[in-house]
Amino acid sequence: MTVSLPLVFVLGVIAWAAIKFLGVRLWVAVVIALFGFWLSHTFLAPAIETGTRTGVGVVNGTDK
Repeated sequence: MTVSLPLVFVLGVIAWAAIKFLGVRLWVAVVIALFGFWLSHTFLAPAIETGTRTGVGVVNGTDK
Protein backbone atom coordinates (compact mmCIF):
# COMPACT_ATOMS: atom_id res chain seq x y z
CA MET A 1 0.00 0.00 0.00
CA THR A 2 1.38 3.39 -0.98
CA VAL A 3 0.40 6.52 0.89
CA SER A 4 1.16 9.85 -0.71
CA LEU A 5 1.32 12.90 1.57
CA PRO A 6 2.58 16.34 0.67
CA LEU A 7 5.88 17.14 2.35
CA VAL A 8 4.48 20.44 3.64
CA PHE A 9 1.77 18.55 5.53
CA VAL A 10 4.26 16.15 7.11
CA LEU A 11 6.57 19.00 8.15
CA GLY A 12 3.61 20.94 9.50
CA VAL A 13 2.58 18.01 11.69
CA ILE A 14 6.15 17.64 12.95
CA ALA A 15 6.37 21.37 13.70
CA TRP A 16 3.01 21.31 15.49
CA ALA A 17 4.09 18.34 17.60
CA ALA A 18 7.39 20.01 18.47
CA ILE A 19 5.60 23.19 19.54
CA LYS A 20 2.88 21.34 21.45
CA PHE A 21 4.83 18.57 23.17
CA LEU A 22 8.49 19.63 23.21
CA GLY A 23 7.95 23.26 24.13
CA VAL A 24 9.62 24.66 21.03
CA ARG A 25 8.71 28.31 20.60
CA LEU A 26 6.76 29.32 17.50
CA TRP A 27 9.39 31.86 16.46
CA VAL A 28 12.08 29.14 16.54
CA ALA A 29 10.01 26.96 14.18
CA VAL A 30 9.53 29.95 11.85
CA VAL A 31 13.26 30.76 11.87
CA ILE A 32 14.13 27.14 11.08
CA ALA A 33 11.65 27.11 8.17
CA LEU A 34 13.00 30.39 6.79
CA PHE A 35 16.57 29.13 7.12
CA GLY A 36 15.58 26.03 5.15
CA PHE A 37 14.17 28.15 2.33
CA TRP A 38 17.34 30.28 2.31
CA LEU A 39 19.54 27.18 2.34
CA SER A 40 17.68 25.75 -0.66
CA HIS A 41 18.89 28.68 -2.76
CA THR A 42 22.59 28.20 -1.99
CA PHE A 43 25.25 25.99 -3.53
CA LEU A 44 24.34 23.29 -0.98
CA ALA A 45 20.93 22.63 -2.57
CA PRO A 46 22.08 19.77 -4.88
CA ALA A 47 23.76 17.97 -1.96
CA ILE A 48 20.66 18.38 0.20
CA GLU A 49 18.42 17.04 -2.57
CA THR A 50 20.67 14.04 -3.19
CA GLY A 51 20.85 13.25 0.51
CA THR A 52 17.11 13.56 0.89
CA ARG A 53 16.40 11.29 -2.07
CA THR A 54 18.90 8.72 -0.80
CA GLY A 55 17.35 8.82 2.68
CA VAL A 56 13.86 8.33 1.30
CA GLY A 57 15.12 5.44 -0.83
CA VAL A 58 16.68 3.77 2.21
CA VAL A 59 13.52 4.18 4.28
CA ASN A 60 11.31 2.88 1.47
CA GLY A 61 13.68 0.02 0.66
CA THR A 62 14.02 1.08 -2.97
CA ASP A 63 17.68 2.11 -2.73
CA LYS A 64 19.90 -0.23 -4.74
